[in-house]
Amino acid sequence: MSFLYSENITELFIWVDSLLPTRCIGRAVGRPRALCESEMATIFIWNILVLKQKNWKDLHKFLYAYHRREFPTLPNYNAFLMSCHRVTSTCLSVLQSLLVTDAPLKFMDGTMLPVCKHKRADAHKVARNVANFGKNWQGWHFGFKLHASVTLDGKLCGLVFTTASVHEKHSVEKLLGQKTKIAVGDTSYGGAELRKRLWEKYGTYILAPGFVSQKNLMAGWQKNLLEERSCIESVFDYLKEHLHLVTSFPRSVYGYLVHYAMVLLGYQVMKLLGI
Repeated sequence: MSFLYSENITELFIWVDSLLPTRCIGRAVGRPRALCESEMATIFIWNILVLKQKNWKDLHKFLYAYHRREFPTLPNYNAFLMSCHRVTSTCLSVLQSLLVTDAPLKFMDGTMLPVCKHKRADAHKVARNVANFGKNWQGWHFGFKLHASVTLDGKLCGLVFTTASVHEKHSVEKLLGQKTKIAVGDTSYGGAELRKRLWEKYGTYILAPGFVSQKNLMAGWQKNLLEERSCIESVFDYLKEHLHLVTSFPRSVYGYLVHYAMVLLGYQVMKLLGI
């Protein structure tokens, strides 16, 4: 937590560098890269923890103005943007290693990630061939959907990205894994076939709200867990409202992936450090 102050960004770099399997020191041939993977991952996390810049251009300007000492080889904006795209797979690998996959109790849900306002969907070009229309209780959306599972204290356990039209039940197995004993979700996960398959395959009990007539039949621990289901809604709210997970700034489909990777990685580090 000491590296929340600008003079301690080096400590964050050391910690991030220890997470990577091998340190990137440049290409074997050709011109060496201005920023290695550890430096780029550090920038991603630092932006979420401290800087809070919404787009790459503002982030580059801030780094150029205030962090030239820490990143003396910071390239121009176009090269910096290419470095962001190049390091995405590494950041996703680090994020995967930080997921709390062995938690026995998980809360799961899905949330829309619109790429534009619904009224502008027909004119949207960046993600036209990848994004799709989907509907939830808030109405229609055009974009993607994030399916996630979290612990009671908000740490990420599993992540799946799909188009907005994919139902939550299709991502359950990827969110839970084999060590989950109880998974709590909304009515989207209450299908008898899904619950039976997860129980027989992994021994996982899926707890979802029942009909009104069934609520009196629930045990006290079941009611208590269902009351705690709002924890994942709080996670989604924080990702969207405070860390700006939903964005329309990217100018390519890969740009959306880079942005999502930065936000989710930064959030997970924040939770693991207890910030």
